[in-house]
Amino acid sequence: MSAASSPALAFLAQLPRGKVAENVLHFVRMLRAAGLPVGPAKVIDALSAVEAVGIENRSDFREALAAVLVARREHLVLFEQAFDLYWRNPRLLEKMLAALLPKVQGRAGDTAELPARLAQAMLPPPRRRDEAAPQETELDAAFTFSAREVLQKKDFATMTVEELAEVKALLRHIALPLPELPVRRTAAAPRGRSIDLRATLRRSVGAGGMLAPLRFRARRKRTPPLVVLCDISGSMDRYARMLLHFLHAITNEGDRVHVLTFGTRLTNITRHLRHRDVDVALAQVAAAVEDWAGGTRIGSCLFEFNRRWSRRLLGQNAVVLLISDGLDADAGEGLAFEAERLSKSCARLVWLNPLLRYAGFEARPAGIRALLPWVDDFLPVHNLESLTDLASALGRGSSRRSRALPRAA
Repeated sequence: MSAASSPALAFLAQLPRGKVAENVLHFVRMLRAAGLPVGPAKVIDALSAVEAVGIENRSDFREALAAVLVARREHLVLFEQAFDLYWRNPRLLEKMLAALLPKVQGRAGDTAELPARLAQAMLPPPRRRDEAAPQETELDAAFTFSAREVLQKKDFATMTVEELAEVKALLRHIALPLPELPVRRTAAAPRGRSIDLRATLRRSVGAGGMLAPLRFRARRKRTPPLVVLCDISGSMDRYARMLLHFLHAITNEGDRVHVLTFGTRLTNITRHLRHRDVDVALAQVAAAVEDWAGGTRIGSCLFEFNRRWSRRLLGQNAVVLLISDGLDADAGEGLAFEAERLSKSCARLVWLNPLLRYAGFEARPAGIRALLPWVDDFLPVHNLESLTDLASALGRGSSRRSRALPRAA
């Protein structure tokens, strides 16, 4: 096959020789193992960028690779850490090794941490064991612990790729047991306060003058609707992607669960999450949502929800889950009024905020201070344990008007 008949071979012949092309290939593979969406086509683009700028200037080399390998803003930090680590930065290599060891109390100045998935991506692949000569190994499990127990308290943002896959499977089995509440409709019951006159008269027709027993009716009980408003802005991106697996499970389990996402606009994704296959459902959600990992305009999105969706979804003592960090790009403009209207339209407003994972959390941003007075429950959502606590809180019933709000310093 000639070079003219194969443009791919002609392109490969012009690529940089030596170890540069091989190192770029391994660097892209490491980024893919760390979770960045880079495929084989990105390798060719990266090699073309390196050929265009050369390797004389380190800054130009970095920016050229970032231009073709980074598609989202939130991936830039991980790329920069991986670049410094892979292209021989001794300080970050020490941080990678420290990330693989148990964390201990360090110095106050050591605040930067390397993501665990990047540290894991740098490790060499494990060697295959020889199956022909198995060896018997005795393990003392007296001082060991369950990996699942560790995942219960581990933050979603610090998990490795394998841990994220395991947690996604565990999220499908978490249920939200909303308490059953009485509705207006009644049903036949052995005891009750209301006498069913029609059933009593029908029973007395064939009694032959004898006394007929009274028939009663009681109010039916039904689980209230659950409405979820999930923030998908850039600051909530990692948590929103994990919580969508949880929302997919509860949407398919309940018949009156509605999920809407908001960033700079409001999008109803309930129909997409109804698909039984979680991969197909999330692919449809990704195609429907246009403002993923963008800005946050909580006030305008709540205004749109109150105007278009409130009367449709917030009937029969509905419970609203607001999943957001409260960081509003509009500095809380109009948010207090819309939050008050939302709180008065539903039976219970629960705010799930991942920032509550910090012990020194303070309600300083304007968006958080505008929302807090109208929230019934203020809970964290950053790991499996927080979702379990949410299920317990919903099972205890409403705590309306018993709001213990944190004060800003």
